[in-house]
Amino acid sequence: MSSTIWSVDEHLDDILTTVRPLEPIELQLPDAQGCVLVKDVVVEVALPPFDNSSMDGYAVRTADVEGASVEFPAVLTVIGDVAAGSAGLADDQVVGPGQAARIMTGAPLPAGAEAVVPVEWTDGGTGGGPAATMRAHSDAPEGATGEVRVHRPVEAGAHVRERGSDVKPGDLALRAGSIVGPPQIGLLAAIGRSTVVVRPRPRVVVLSTGSELVQPGEELTGGQIYDSNSYALTAAARDAGAIAYRVGAVTDDAETLRATIEDQLIRADVIVTTGGVSVGAYDVVKEALSSVGDEDEPGSGIDFRKLAMQPGKPQGFGSIGPDHTPLLALPGNPVSSYVSFELFVRPAIRALMGLTDLHRPTVRAVLSVEKALTSPAGRRQFLRGTYDEEAGTVTPVGGSGSHLIAALAQADALIVLPEDTISAEPGTETDVILLR
Repeated sequence: MSSTIWSVDEHLDDILTTVRPLEPIELQLPDAQGCVLVKDVVVEVALPPFDNSSMDGYAVRTADVEGASVEFPAVLTVIGDVAAGSAGLADDQVVGPGQAARIMTGAPLPAGAEAVVPVEWTDGGTGGGPAATMRAHSDAPEGATGEVRVHRPVEAGAHVRERGSDVKPGDLALRAGSIVGPPQIGLLAAIGRSTVVVRPRPRVVVLSTGSELVQPGEELTGGQIYDSNSYALTAAARDAGAIAYRVGAVTDDAETLRATIEDQLIRADVIVTTGGVSVGAYDVVKEALSSVGDEDEPGSGIDFRKLAMQPGKPQGFGSIGPDHTPLLALPGNPVSSYVSFELFVRPAIRALMGLTDLHRPTVRAVLSVEKALTSPAGRRQFLRGTYDEEAGTVTPVGGSGSHLIAALAQADALIVLPEDTISAEPGTETDVILLR
């Protein structure tokens, strides 16, 4: 264990210097969700690919319906139907003067037509008034002809989606570095892309250590507590964008811990442990983690450190196994482990994804407290708080104890008191890390 006191920034820099983005792979669209694009995506097909109707109605020439009203409707000859998915009217059919084509939503605008009159603005081709609309329109036989009475005029381009009005060939659809979410997948599919080159979501294995831990739902006996850390950190890893695997609590036994981690290396891009890094249980964990994986592999091993922070003073970081899998060893107290995850593991996950925006947003806010907050000299303290964006204030919740998980569940921010601050008076402005 290093005797040097590391700063928060030094520890984080060491992690981010070591972690490298995962190698790009080509994935089918459903599998690419949550991943980060490696290359710009350029449009090859116009969207929409042709002029099409945004309404059920009639494709018309604007001059033929100019001045149309309920009292004096424009009477047009219907020359045919254009359905969605069809090629349109026959090649020799053009909407000429005094004519119209019945058209469905998404169908291509036929030659000669300049706009679409919604069916609600017509008699539906039944010879009746404007109330005799949609049902007659949808029930009419395919290819039906006859007459339609139009009761309102339209301007050129009305209710028409023009070719390329969304994106045109050569346009930049998505920029490298974008996260592929549902809208991005929809766009990629719409422009005809079935696969995309991305950096995969990191696989994060989370395990707790401690002989005192039992799983929720089991009965507690003397000296036992429930394992909450592995659940919270697995959820946090997923929230950061990773594929997370939770491993049940491991007893304080070096051989068991070593075997468990070695078993997990096959499915891990990063391993996160919690517990056993402070004085007392430290020797067992050090023994296990310093030799896990390939003992002859240079560069492997975990360095255990003391950080100038509260909570979360004891930390461990290094790489293990033949693939130099990063491992972050976090403290066991629930608040310490969660704060450590936010400060160190979340940025590492996002770096593996290839993102450049690695950190939670930080804002300045005024302390809303009744009396001064105290902080240990030489340590950066992180207190749980609730942030009021409208007022620009932050209020501490719970005490400073690293075991007080109930207050953590109420917090949406971390109040940062710098190393040179030993007392923060009410009204003091300070940095606040937003957690949601």
